[in-house]
Amino acid sequence: MSLLLNILWFVFGGFIVSLAYILGGLLLCFTIIGIPFGIQCFKLSLLGLAPFGREIRETEPPGGAIAVIMNIIWIILPGLELALIHLFLALFFAITIIGIPFALQHLKMTRLAILPFGFRVTEKR
Repeated sequence: MSLLLNILWFVFGGFIVSLAYILGGLLLCFTIIGIPFGIQCFKLSLLGLAPFGREIRETEPPGGAIAVIMNIIWIILPGLELALIHLFLALFFAITIIGIPFALQHLKMTRLAILPFGFRVTEKR
């Protein structure tokens, strides 16, 4: 079931979401300071390709003070806008019953789009 939903996700906009995160990650990696933020964009792009069957977990051990500082910088720069875009897309897809699974995946991506440091994407068990 996850494979079918991931294919539908890819066709109905997942490719565009993933491509946008890849381009953003490449732009951020042009500077040394932006490399950690670019890596987080690449993590989001992988989730944007196939979100069904994956979950977001906190890293072990927790990120600590550096993760908090990086998350604050992330929220100030691109994080808030990305989270709002995913919330808007979740509301858009939730209009119909068929779109509810896609809306739930956008809500999952919202969590990672606002606080990417200290979290990882894993396969569901």
